[in-house]
Amino acid sequence: MDSLRLTIETDLSRLNAQQWNALAGDQPFLQHAYLCAMHETGCAAPDTGWAPHYLALWREGALAAAAPLYLKSHSRGEYVFDYAWADAFQRHGMRYYPKLLSAIPFTPVTGPRLLAANDEDRATLVRGLVAFAEEIKVSSLHLLFPDDTDMRALRDAGFMIRESVQFHWTNPGYADFDAFLATMSHDKRKKIRQDQKKVAAAGLSYRWLRGADIGPAELEFFYDCYCRTYFHHGNPPYLNLEFFQRVHREQADAFVLILAERDGVPIAAALNLAGGDALYGRYWGATEYVPGLHFETCYMQSIAYCIAHGYARFEGGAQGEHKMARGLLPTPTWSAHWVAHPGFAEAIQNFLDEETAAVTGYLDELEAHTPFKGGA
Repeated sequence: MDSLRLTIETDLSRLNAQQWNALAGDQPFLQHAYLCAMHETGCAAPDTGWAPHYLALWREGALAAAAPLYLKSHSRGEYVFDYAWADAFQRHGMRYYPKLLSAIPFTPVTGPRLLAANDEDRATLVRGLVAFAEEIKVSSLHLLFPDDTDMRALRDAGFMIRESVQFHWTNPGYADFDAFLATMSHDKRKKIRQDQKKVAAAGLSYRWLRGADIGPAELEFFYDCYCRTYFHHGNPPYLNLEFFQRVHREQADAFVLILAERDGVPIAAALNLAGGDALYGRYWGATEYVPGLHFETCYMQSIAYCIAHGYARFEGGAQGEHKMARGLLPTPTWSAHWVAHPGFAEAIQNFLDEETAAVTGYLDELEAHTPFKGGA
């Protein structure tokens, strides 16, 4: 019989990067280098309320399975909102924080959270997560944006399931960008063309940079844009320049930077990360306002890049019905939740039952308004 043991690892850098990446697959946000950069640049660290407590399953001394895991003292940077649950705990004189969270910090992207090669090891991880939550007596345990394989294991274990919606674009094999536009309804195609004309009339053109073609100046300009977007919304940025510099250095080929320029001077930037068959839209910003600039830079240029380079899908980030008019369609996403207190677990399950019905109705309504030809 295999020798198995579970451990909690507070320093990911001590785990073998090759063994970790073999479990993580091709999603850039799960790579050992990406997560270590999150921690070691101070972005997702105990001082910011993200204390790493990774669950590791060892077989004969080798890393056989794992789960990213954090002890959280707040709910910021998660994109699955449980503030009402925390308030309810507080109103009843109970402590909601700290809680355990399995997620990629600040990243609402679906992917594996139970990093394992088989269902048996996934089930072992789930049991280990719950056992650790019970051992340290936290209020709850949450897995955000797990993939379908993880969802089966979590449902089998009795986790409460929460549904949400994102907007993704898929590529059936368009020959070029015009072929994609030709599939859209007349009014949506006209709107995209109008945005493109406004951007061109402002004297702007686009440049796509990937990997080593992104120099220090371009990365620093992007970071300035990224910060502007956060400050515009009244929040400090979650990530620092050192984080982006380090990840670019260690995962250069994942970086796809779209620059909008006037006479060679950049005024806007959108950063995507590429992995497997997908391009993930992450951050954007601009130094001046131009009508249509946001949609063209973040969505149309990213879609054009996907078509030119054969990517099967573009994930445009969290929320945003406005993305439908640019060809991104509603896509369900999930989270899974375990709550220690039986009474609160029952109340949350009742809430989720009602919320799920509302989300299902919302999805049905959105799907009735497809931006493609033949829709409503």
